[in-house]
This record gives sequence, structure tokens and C-alpha cells, in this order.
Amino acid sequence: MTPERNPHIDVLAWMMLMALAAVWGGSFFFAELALRELPPLSITLHRVFWAVPMLYFILRFKSLPLPKSAKVWSAYLVMGALNNALPFSLIFWGQQEISAGLASIINAMTAMVAAVVAGLLLKDEPLTRAKCLGAFVGLIGVAVSVGPASLLEISLVNLAQIAVFAATFSYAFAGVWGKTMLSEHPPLVNAFGMLVGSSCLMIPIVLLNDGVPEFALRPLTVWSLLGLSLLSTALAYYLYFAILARAGAANLLLVTLLIPPFAIGLEALFLGERVTLGAWIGFTIIAIGFAITDGRIYQALKGQRTSS
Repeated sequence: MTPERNPHIDVLAWMMLMALAAVWGGSFFFAELALRELPPLSITLHRVFWAVPMLYFILRFKSLPLPKSAKVWSAYLVMGALNNALPFSLIFWGQQEISAGLASIINAMTAMVAAVVAGLLLKDEPLTRAKCLGAFVGLIGVAVSVGPASLLEISLVNLAQIAVFAATFSYAFAGVWGKTMLSEHPPLVNAFGMLVGSSCLMIPIVLLNDGVPEFALRPLTVWSLLGLSLLSTALAYYLYFAILARAGAANLLLVTLLIPPFAIGLEALFLGERVTLGAWIGFTIIAIGFAITDGRIYQALKGQRTSS
């Protein structure tokens, strides 16, 4: 989705942007720890369910009223499926076979996939050559990250990579749904409603697939789930909308490129795992694709040539 142009980003906005990248990058790390004891769907339920009361407290503090329309809450149910339940579950399932770092690199395609999906479905965000080219370059980056050999065989590892990539499409459709159905409501209220919706969806799914959730968990797992829910979800949404209001959507998208270094750093520091050189090269190519989609570097260079 191509955002409105707002080139200004001050020191506070940068600090919040780095904090958002840290907590979202941390989500891949927390999930990797939680997966040692819990299945993916249960982790998704924990992530969304425990974030609900924290966001509710923030809404009460800000005196933001909740909508009463059944139509709006139905829209939240769909939004919760597209932006939480489905992508979180796909990513966590994928992380059973691939590292947190690689998962975060593949997830960096989200902004480019969203730009193409929005261009195809929204009249006010037309599909441009830059969006198509950026997405194509990003796909090359993903191919390099996972390794050329992986493209020629079918395995659990490859299916895991596909699952994480599929999550980017779910996020993209969520963006279109939110803009179409929920744009009249305050963003934080939408975030709360979405988490309520995804919690309602995940409870029966987890009961049917995993059984009654286990609460006698190791302390490390408990802390990982709290990190996922309170930091990487509730706090992340608060930071997301604060940055959006302060620096604009164009600058907010920069977080896409800041997430993988945090995920990779945490994985290397605490788990001793390293991302391959090919994955780093692929991430660099994805970053180039993002720059093409975003267009600000091209506009700046064009402005310099015009002024000279």
C-alpha cells in the first residue's frame, strides 16, 4: 500500500520506530522459545488473548468508546482472522522448521506485497510500475534468502518458508479490509476489536486442535508468551499508531526493514544461531525492492537533478 508522503521524522519518532522494530523483531525470538513447549496455534491464542486486557486499559485511559454495531464487530472478526489469527499461525508453524532470522527476512516482503494487493483492489491506490518492480525485486531477494536449491525440492523446510511468505498476503488483505470497512473508527479501537475477534476465532480452533491450553508451563515459556502478547502485540500496536500520527505512514513503513536485524540479533545473542550469508544478501535485495516500491530515494535523486 503506497502511503501518503511525509518525509519528516524527528528524533522521538525515530526512537519509537526503533522500539517498534525491537518488539516486532522480538516476536520471532519469543515465538522460537515458546515453540519448545507449545504448538503454534496455542501460541497464537496466547499472543492475542492476553493483549486484549492491556489494550482495553489503554482505551479506557484515553476515554475511547467502543462501537456497538454488530456490523462493525463482524468486520473486526474478519480483520482478526486476516491480520492476527491466520498470519501469526502461519509464521509460528513455519518457525518450527526455519530460524527466527530467516522468518523475519521473508516477512520483510509484507510492505511490497501489500502495495501490489492494494494496487489491485483499491481505486485510490493504483498499481504502478514501481510497485510491480519493487515486488519483483523483493521476490528475488526471498529466493536468494531461502537458497536456489530450495526452489527445486519439496520439504518441510520449504513448506515452512512458503507459510511465512503466505502470511504477508494475509497482512496485505487485512490492510485492504481495514481501509475499506474500518477507516471511520479510531485506530486503537480497531486494534482492540481485531484482537477480540482473533481471540474469539482462536479459542475454538485451539480447543479442537490442541485441547485445553496448558498453563503449567516453564518460566521461560511464560515470559516468552508475555513478551509476545504484551510487548510484541499490545505495546506494538500502541507504538504503531503513535508513529503513524507523528511521522506519517511512509516513515512508518521503514519498520519493515528494521525488524530483521533485531530478530537476527536476538537469535544470535541468546540462542547462538547465525543467519547465512545468502540470507543477508537476500535481505539486502529485499531492501532494494522496498526502496523501489517506496519511491522516496528516486524522488530525492530526481529532485537533485532538477535543481541542478
